[in-house]
Amino acid sequence: MIAEKCIPIFIQAIHDYHVKDDINSTLVIPSELSAFEALLYEKCWIDTVQWHMEDLIRNPSIDPVEGMTLKRRIDQSNQVRTDTVEKIDDFFWMKFKDNGDNTSTWNTESPGWVLDKLSILCLKIYHMKEQTLRTDIDEIHIETCTGKLQVLVQQQEDLTISYNDLIIDYENGVKVMKLYRQMKMYNDKTLNPVLYKKSSSN
Repeated sequence: MIAEKCIPIFIQAIHDYHVKDDINSTLVIPSELSAFEALLYEKCWIDTVQWHMEDLIRNPSIDPVEGMTLKRRIDQSNQVRTDTVEKIDDFFWMKFKDNGDNTSTWNTESPGWVLDKLSILCLKIYHMKEQTLRTDIDEIHIETCTGKLQVLVQQQEDLTISYNDLIIDYENGVKVMKLYRQMKMYNDKTLNPVLYKKSSSN
């Protein structure tokens, strides 16, 4: 799937979230989406909820207990985000695993993680545009955010081209896919020394 078809799905997820703008809103995937499109929608929904949790936890007046609860929720969200990206990569792996030969090369980043960047760029563009429309701030802030917005849009355009080129290379066997997992250790009770030492002492 080319980036031009992925980006509208990300934008839809962002707009759907902001109907209620509540980190406790229930994820409802539009029924018209295919299984792969639903993964993209879910991925961006996770990013959007986490974006707003990150805003909340930076409130200097937040209750420490509430802050710690939110921090643990952000950690859990990060793991779900990673798992979702890897499901996206599984889709591409099944699609392209038989393409290529011994002359093919690898890419430094999988298509799933490129789409992760595109999803987050859509979020940055959405929220930076909000800043340019504020009426409670001085003109310098508006001008600064407008400049940043232009950079983000250019970055999205460049990444769109790079992603599309990567997919074409996979289709033509110029590049071959390799699946690498993130191997996050801090959530694993058998790999995080704080967790497994505590478990063994009980």
